[in-house]
Amino acid sequence: MKKIFWNILLLMLLGMASHTMALAAETVVGPKTRCAVCGMFVARYPNWLASLTMSDGTVKYFDGVKDMMVFNFAPQKYGATPGATVTEMQVNDYYALKPVDAREAFYVVGSDVTGPMGHEFVPFATRAAAEAFSKDHHGQNILTLESISSELVESMRSGQRMK
Repeated sequence: MKKIFWNILLLMLLGMASHTMALAAETVVGPKTRCAVCGMFVARYPNWLASLTMSDGTVKYFDGVKDMMVFNFAPQKYGATPGATVTEMQVNDYYALKPVDAREAFYVVGSDVTGPMGHEFVPFATRAAAEAFSKDHHGQNILTLESISSELVESMRSGQRMK
């Protein structure tokens, strides 16, 4: 009887652990989690969620790619540990609403779609999806992460700062 009890308990614990690991694979934020740049509650904007994982293990969340890029260009200004570097970057594909590696994504700028803080980099996992969106929403350009400059980010933030 004791053996059956322990086997059932073990199976329950393994099931809970696998569920927890599956949740960890998704980006889940609490209702009080704030954007590291503007201070908005990011859970209110799950479609625009972006995140950076730092080398010290901290994760910073953002209510859009634009604020993630602001942080990326000046991390210590927004509370990053001195010397910590970015190890992972995630954004949500605008159509699929699934996390993608920000370094592999394509970003449409100048479209008629705005994010929680106005003008936004609209992310896609594929160039084809970005091109289709750009055509449908009057996008001005499709960029990769490497081609996004701090000057472009600042021009898109004009008049829209919080915090």
